[in-house]
Parts: sequence; C-alpha cells; structure tokens
Amino acid sequence: MSSFLANLKIETITFLKQPYPFYYSGKSLWVIALLISLMSFLFNYFFEPFNVYSPEHKMDFIFISLLHGLNSSLVLILLSIFFRKPSIQENWMVWQEMLLVLLFFFLVGIAQFLIRDIIYDNPNNWSIKYLLEEISNTFLVGFLFLFILIPGNFSRLWNIHSKQAGLLNKIDKDSYINHTLLKIDTPIINERFTLELDHFLFAKADGNYVEIYLKGNPIIKLLKRIPIKELELLLSPYPFVIKTHRSYLVNTKGIKKVSGNAQGYRLEFSDFKEDIPVSRNRIPNFDKTIKRLN
Repeated sequence: MSSFLANLKIETITFLKQPYPFYYSGKSLWVIALLISLMSFLFNYFFEPFNVYSPEHKMDFIFISLLHGLNSSLVLILLSIFFRKPSIQENWMVWQEMLLVLLFFFLVGIAQFLIRDIIYDNPNNWSIKYLLEEISNTFLVGFLFLFILIPGNFSRLWNIHSKQAGLLNKIDKDSYINHTLLKIDTPIINERFTLELDHFLFAKADGNYVEIYLKGNPIIKLLKRIPIKELELLLSPYPFVIKTHRSYLVNTKGIKKVSGNAQGYRLEFSDFKEDIPVSRNRIPNFDKTIKRLN
C-alpha cells in the first residue's frame, strides 16, 4: 500500500509539473470568457442548482442568471491582467493552471456576493453567511472543471501533438543546402558577420541581441547585436528557416527529433541538451514546412 501511495505521489507531482497551454491572453481569453459566461447562464437558468427564495428577487430569474454569467467572465478578464508577462505564459504548467482556476473560483464567489444587493431584497445580504455560501457554491460547480476538464484537455493535447510529432519524425529533415553564405548587416559595422546556412541550427532572442547556434561538436554559440525580427527578415528567402516561437528562429533541416506535449512540440538538435519549443499557434506552419522538405 505504501509503495502504491509513493508511486501515486510521484506520478501526481510529475503531472502537475507538465507544460500546459496558457489560454488567458489574446483571442483565446475572449473565447473562454464568452464560454464561461454562456455556460454559467445556461447552468443557472435551466438547472437552478441552489435553493433560491423567489420573493426576494428584484428581477426575473433569466436576468439574474445572465448577471451571474457576465460577472464570472468579468472576473476572468480582470484576473488575466496579472499574467500578461510572456515569460509566465511560455512556462505555464498544470499546477499553475489548477491554482489559477481555484483562485478564479474564489474571486467569482466574492464577486457574486458583492452583487447580491442588486439581485436580492434581503437585509442580510452582507453577512458572512452569504459570503461563505456564494464561495462554496462556486467551488461546488467549478470542481468539475478542475478535476475533469483540465486533465482531459491535457491528455487530448498531449496525444494529438505526440502523434503529429511522430509522423514528422519519419520525414527526412537533414538535407542541408551546401555552402550557402549570407551576409548579415547589423547597426554596428564592425559587428557585421557572415552566416553559413548549412551550419545554422537556430537563433534565440536575448533583448536586442540573438544567440546564434551553429552545427559543431560541441555546438558553437555566437552572440550578435541584432533583433530576432530583423534576423528573421534577412532569412525569410529561405523557407526552411521559420519562427517556431516568439523567441526562437529555427533551421528545420537541422532538427534531430520532434516530440509533443500539451503545449505543442519540442525540438531536439544533435549535441544540444535543451529542447526548443514550437508554440501551439505556430504548429500549422511548422507542419507545412517540415512536410515541404521531403
């Protein structure tokens, strides 16, 4: 029994530390906010999950349900403001997703408590009893999302990306163009350099600099003063060089292996220990580029 519990603990910790997509920015944030608002409205209106005393209502129940739905989506949008840093979003994990969802439930409960005076004609609206009731009701409804939807979505994305990555590994990617030299102009004349594309593996953004990694044993690393957007523009005539992530520009012909996780793909290069990410929104272009190489 102790061995089972120990293994369960290890598997749980491993799962919680897995990468997970960050949905709370850009278009996906508004889509999720709309879905939460709609689901909350439908759930409240059609199921009336909690005991309500109709004579206390200041408005029709349909408007009460609508108000609850809008309140939930507003809390999510306001909460997302604190997670706008790209560094947070790119390294998002399952445990952070679950913690954020728990915090969301707690804040929604408080928000529903704060609008009680708008909905109910009850002199005890501001009591601790109703505050705890609103918070507990929110958690009761939300636990389904926390313990079923998050693991289910994680498994779905992992399987999809892993399967796609497996198919991409069957395509020959290591067919370099021979002796393609490209002169790279930088703002500082004495830092201009020549890039040999058959040695280029990938570039990583570092502020106004880029770390350029070249094929070798060990891999050669160069630090150049040029924004990654400018380097991307200079390499745009070569379709096998693409941006896989906000901070990475990759020569797809130098990839050793592609693996998948819930966030997207991870790329491996020979003699380089770290994996390079492919963001979910860049997967379609990455797939197209890899298949075009064959």
